[in-house]
Amino acid sequence: MSGKLILFAVFIASMFLMAFNYTKKRKVIFFGDSITQIGAGPGGYIRLMESTLLKEGLSDQYELVGAGISGNKVTDLYLRLEEDVLKQNPEIVVIYIGINDIWHKRLNGSGTEFVKYAQFYEAIVKKLQAAGIKVVVCTPSVIGERKDMSNEQDGELNMYSNWLRYYAKVNQIPCVDLRTSFVNYLIANNPNNDEKGFLTNDRVHLNAAGNQFVADEIWKVLKQVK
Repeated sequence: MSGKLILFAVFIASMFLMAFNYTKKRKVIFFGDSITQIGAGPGGYIRLMESTLLKEGLSDQYELVGAGISGNKVTDLYLRLEEDVLKQNPEIVVIYIGINDIWHKRLNGSGTEFVKYAQFYEAIVKKLQAAGIKVVVCTPSVIGERKDMSNEQDGELNMYSNWLRYYAKVNQIPCVDLRTSFVNYLIANNPNNDEKGFLTNDRVHLNAAGNQFVADEIWKVLKQVK
């Protein structure tokens, strides 16, 4: 083969490899509970985020995967981390967990105490980072939509969220502060201090507006992860 033909073959191969690298999608796994499980279905926040990607011309750059299971707490995420996340080889994992850890304390007595929550959360993050995976964390949002902090478990939501904000800041982890965003939204949009119907349909699970709200809030942070 002549030198020109060899150079031409190398050029074609290089162009092919460049095209392959350009179109390779960034796999993002959303790891959580029923809010994320529903978020992976029609009208859910993950599917709505895909619509945003399409509008912004970025749908060929991301693969969004839901890994939420109803009733899950942080301990459940830790137990299924290997099978449901690590084996899938994602580039980024968005963790959205904490509602059941708090809510289930009152609901059925099976919640997660604060210290245990922090320990298991940190263990999940460290395992992901050890595998070279980028992590985005989300503070737990609401258990009741009253705007004046009169929902029964607002105090615990604030405590768990405060820790997560601090942990994320100290460890330079991107944080979607859903707790603050929800509270601010409800202050501005819930004049009668109702307990549901604005971003949730039952005080916890997202309605259509809530799914869009969460999709927008997560995307603001996710698109900045390099």
